[in-house]
Amino acid sequence: MYAVIKTGGKQYRVRQGQTLRVESLNLNDGDKVEFDQVLMVGEGDSIKLGAPVVEGAKVAATVIGNGRGKKVTIIKFRRRKNKSRSKQGHRQNYTEVEITGISA
Repeated sequence: MYAVIKTGGKQYRVRQGQTLRVESLNLNDGDKVEFDQVLMVGEGDSIKLGAPVVEGAKVAATVIGNGRGKKVTIIKFRRRKNKSRSKQGHRQNYTEVEITGISA
């Protein structure tokens, strides 16, 4: 069985036992988290679609750890103008979770 959940402004297709990185949730290692914004749940022909969320469906997960992603470099450059160059870096925070259960 799989589900489509929404967290941090993004949507993820998840299965039980899967690990994924989501936007930072400000939780500690080993904490339990429950995603209640489930947009779709099912397998094969038995699929439940929500409008916008499936009523009573929840996805349980355990926090594995927190971290920061790889650096993304932002460069702004305008040709023929020597004073107009800027370089900036960004590392996005994330929380790594493991899906422990899907209930519909």
